[in-house]
Amino acid sequence: MDTISSFDNLHPLEIKVLTAFGADPSGTVLTTEQLAVTTALDPSQLSMAIEWLLAKQLLVVKSETITPVASLTPLGENYFERYSPIERILSAAREASGTGRRLTIPDLHAKEGLDPADVSKAVGRLKKEGALLIVQGGCLESTGRPSPSAEAIRAILQQLHEAPCEVESFPEPSRRLIQDHAVRRGSAKEPFRVEDRVARWYVLSPGGVAAVDHVATQSTVEEVSQLSPELLKDGSWRQKRFRKYTISLRAPRVGIGKKHPYREFLDTVKTKLVSMGFQEMRGSLVETEFWNMDALFMPQFHPARDIHDVYFVKDPTHAAQIAEPFLSRVTAAHENGGATGSTGWRYAFDGERAKRLVLRSQGTAVSARTLAAAPAVPGKYFSIARCFRYDQVDATHATDFFQVEGIVLGEDINFRTLLGLLNLFAREVAQAKEVKFLPAYFPFTEPSVEMHVRHPRLGWMELGGAGLFRREVTLPLGVTVPVIAWGLGLDRMAMVALGIHDIRELFTESLELIRTTRGIF
Repeated sequence: MDTISSFDNLHPLEIKVLTAFGADPSGTVLTTEQLAVTTALDPSQLSMAIEWLLAKQLLVVKSETITPVASLTPLGENYFERYSPIERILSAAREASGTGRRLTIPDLHAKEGLDPADVSKAVGRLKKEGALLIVQGGCLESTGRPSPSAEAIRAILQQLHEAPCEVESFPEPSRRLIQDHAVRRGSAKEPFRVEDRVARWYVLSPGGVAAVDHVATQSTVEEVSQLSPELLKDGSWRQKRFRKYTISLRAPRVGIGKKHPYREFLDTVKTKLVSMGFQEMRGSLVETEFWNMDALFMPQFHPARDIHDVYFVKDPTHAAQIAEPFLSRVTAAHENGGATGSTGWRYAFDGERAKRLVLRSQGTAVSARTLAAAPAVPGKYFSIARCFRYDQVDATHATDFFQVEGIVLGEDINFRTLLGLLNLFAREVAQAKEVKFLPAYFPFTEPSVEMHVRHPRLGWMELGGAGLFRREVTLPLGVTVPVIAWGLGLDRMAMVALGIHDIRELFTESLELIRTTRGIF
């Protein structure tokens, strides 16, 4: 009875596809194109009906072939009309050689209006084929030889302008050119597009054959899905067959509007910290080396201040001045310890370098400015700071990232207070199940600690460092009470909390990933 009931609930589109298999449905094999002709359905309707029947196991894919098909992009159509860069460069070189003119790379940029990357790629290929020479002075000179690549690209453009073609229909050299100049991730500006054309052959399953037989025994009364006023008025509803509905089926998923999961995570972190009594700190993305490093007692010869670790601003390169008395006090702390009781780093502090502008590399720069602005004692402050560091991008590293930076000031603040707060952040914000602390070294804190949490897939992962600010940091900024500080990677905390395995997914534009990523509640 359940089987017959499911046959009665077949959609009219499904019935059209099933009956297309004819009088002997068990032995008929049809392609998508044949089904389209037989059913006369729109492509979208046919695709929908086929997917329904496949899901109900009434239809089976007997075989499938995937054929790469090449076509022209809008840039390719432009190349067909105005010629490709390799053709234009070869033509310009031949024209210059014929008239005795000198042709340089800048001449090509100015005359032809070509992209430098396109010029570099085309000149390299022409040199390799022996059609072009680079002579003294960096001038281009034609050798008079033909370019197989230029001729092949012209032939490909001509053929694809008429209609898309299967990649396999081209000779091997042309196939390589199509693949080299096809649109793909990281190189969107290309003349060719290669897409897979899927061809399928369908047969009915035993259940599908039974469904066809059942449909054939039913009356040809028109089926309607909605009772309208007209049907009631003229009584024609008595001659209609009403479509049955299965209320146990799951409703289709509706893609409702929602915040990006990472945006929601950042907002939640801010809400939690504010509810704990923290005040928010704010700072500029562009910072001087003074506030980013010098005020934190990082010596000017520290390796973290190298160009390979920090992004330097090109224009302007320096700030006009550093506020006093902080510059003088920090200079003294570096050179001889000043009034901190320390011996300092024992080097000549460069006040001009302190004015150098960089992209903020650590959220602690915001804490330094807050300490210099006469904060409340006792006081608790936090900042969600975007930071920038030169790094190799992988699953757990990015060149720009968010840090949650915080400081707590007070007479009774100690290292145990810090560990308690860090443990609270790891479990409440990152939703971590396992947390551990390891000894660490930072120029501006003593003692110092690193916090690690276990990611369910990536294993132990460092979240950041923390510690008690040294007197060489606090006293020059006018603070005399103990200060605990931490800078934790919010991106990595979000990876644990949101169940994400690659840090790059936090900034994805994939709607499917955004819709399916769970929140932290």
